[in-house]
Amino acid sequence: MPASAGLSTAAIALNRFGLGATPDNTPPADPKAALLAQFDRFDPLPHGFAALPDAGMLVKAYQQQRQAMRQAAPDRSPAQIAARQDFVQDVQALYRQAVQARAQSALETEAPFVERLVHFWSNHFCISADNPQTSAFAGAFERDAIRPHVLGRFEDMLLAVERHPAMLVYLNQLQSIGPGSPAATRAAQRNPGRQRGLNENLGREIMELHTLGVRSGYTQTDVTEFARALTGWSVDGIGPQGRLADGNPDDFVFRPQLHEPGTRTILGKTYSQSGEAQARAILLDLAGAPATASHVATKLARHFAGDTPPPALVDRLASAFRAGKGDLPAVYKVLVDSPEPWAPRPIKFKTPWEWTLSALRGLGRAQVGEMQVAAIQNQLGQPIWKPGSPAGWDDMAASWAAPDALLRRVEFAQRLAAPVGDRIDVRALGPRLLPASFDPQTAAEIARAESPAGALALLLVSPDFLRR
Repeated sequence: MPASAGLSTAAIALNRFGLGATPDNTPPADPKAALLAQFDRFDPLPHGFAALPDAGMLVKAYQQQRQAMRQAAPDRSPAQIAARQDFVQDVQALYRQAVQARAQSALETEAPFVERLVHFWSNHFCISADNPQTSAFAGAFERDAIRPHVLGRFEDMLLAVERHPAMLVYLNQLQSIGPGSPAATRAAQRNPGRQRGLNENLGREIMELHTLGVRSGYTQTDVTEFARALTGWSVDGIGPQGRLADGNPDDFVFRPQLHEPGTRTILGKTYSQSGEAQARAILLDLAGAPATASHVATKLARHFAGDTPPPALVDRLASAFRAGKGDLPAVYKVLVDSPEPWAPRPIKFKTPWEWTLSALRGLGRAQVGEMQVAAIQNQLGQPIWKPGSPAGWDDMAASWAAPDALLRRVEFAQRLAAPVGDRIDVRALGPRLLPASFDPQTAAEIARAESPAGALALLLVSPDFLRR
C-alpha cells in the first residue's frame, strides 16, 4: 500500500512542521503564516515542567546521607545499599514525572512547531540519562537550558546547555582537573602516586557535536586545549569526584582551584583570559563559527526536508544563521519560507516519539492521564533522554523502519484503538488528520477492516501516518 503522493500544504504544516493534526484542527488558510504565528503562543514553562521536584536537592540529600553513612559504616554496608536503592527509585519517579510533563506539553501546546523545535534541540544537545545523577537532572535540562532559548540566540542556548548540571555530570566534567592547577599541585604533594588530570569529554563533544561538527578542521590538540580552558566548570553543590560541597547543586559554579592556568591556542586563535572567562570566550567563538552554521543548518534541513539534506536549503539556512549571528527565529523563518520542506510527498519517517505524539493527538487526547509514556517509549525503542551516546537519536528512516520496530507500533496502535474505536468514525478522521491528502488506498483498506477498532489501528500504522 503506497503512501500518498500528494500532500497539501496544510497537511505538511500540521504533520511535518508540527506534532501531528488533531481531530478539531482547522486546516490553516495560510500555512506559513500560521507556523510563524506560533512564536507568539509558545509557553516556555508549561505547568508540568514547572511542577517538577527539585532535582539538585534530591541529589544533594542522597549525597549527605551517603557521606554520613560512610563515617558510620564501611562501604557497601546493607544500610548504604538500601539508601542507594531508595535514591534510584526516587530518581526514576522524577524521571517518569518529567517524561509525562514533556508529553503533556506536546498534547496541549498551541505552538506545536516550536514544541517540535524544542525536541530537535534537546536531541542536538543531548544528554543520556544512563546513571541516576544524570537521570535526575534530565527534565530540568530541557526545561531550563532548551525551552527558554528555543526562540532566542544559539549562543545563549549553548552557554545554558554547557553550564547545566545535567551536561556537566553526564560528560564527567566534574572529574576534570587542570594538571597544573592548585588542586592538582596539592593532591600531588599529599599523594605523589595518584595522578589527577583532564577529562576531555565535554570539550570534544562541544566541538564535534554541539558546534563545529566532525571533519570541520579542528585537531586533537584543539580539543585538549579546550579541555584545559574548561577546567573549573562545575556544579555548585557537587565537588570534584562527586564529593558533597556547599551550595545549590542546580547551579553552575566555577572552581578556580581546579582551573589550568595559562594561555590557550585553539583553531589558531589565542585566548589569554583568566578563569571562567577563558572557556566562555572560546565557546562564544565556536557558536559563531562558519562551520557551526553549516552543522546546525544540515541537521535542521535533515529534520524538515529529508534524510539527505538538500544542499541549497543547507546553504540558505547557514547564511541566515551567520547573518543573524545565531538568531534562531531568523533561521526558522528561512526554513518555513524555503520550498524544500514543503515537498508534496512524505519525506520523513516518524521516530517512535514523533509517532506516539501524533497518534495521541490524532485520537484527540488532551491529557496524558494514567498512560505511562516512559514505559511506552522504552517498548517502542526510543526511551526519552536516553539515546545511549552524546550524538543523540538518529534522524534517519533506516534507524526506525525495521520490521520488529514496526510490529511494536502495530501492537501499541491496537492497544490505543481498542477502548475508543467504537466512538470514532475513522472514515471521517483520516481526512481531518491529513487534510486534502488522505490516500484513497488507505481509505479502502480501512473500509475493509473487520471492526472499528481494527480500522483505527490500521489508520495509525498506515504509510500515510507513519511518515510526515
